[in-house]
Amino acid sequence: MVQPASPPPVTPDGRYIVVRGRLWRRADPSLTRDERERLTQALMRARRDIRDALMAGDGAAEKRARKRVHEAKIAQGERGRVWWKDGSPDLNRRMARNTPYAAWYDSLDDA
Repeated sequence: MVQPASPPPVTPDGRYIVVRGRLWRRADPSLTRDERERLTQALMRARRDIRDALMAGDGAAEKRARKRVHEAKIAQGERGRVWWKDGSPDLNRRMARNTPYAAWYDSLDDA
């Protein structure tokens, strides 16, 4: 039986997850459950459309689908303007060891 993958670590402030050592911004927690579900469905639909366009060799359809992925991620708060209000910089896509989260990230090895 295959064990489900454990969820990625979440920074103590809840702003990022860490995947292979890299920070990825999380969705805006102020989104309602319905909003998050609608946006996730739109994102997954756009990703399927990218796959289909690649298989069909349709560059124009791929470009449109990639734009929809980007728009869904902005709406979720994973891209674009940050959703937090304290003025902290966006560290999205940076290696955790090179950020203020380095000590926290190193402590995960001890857990």
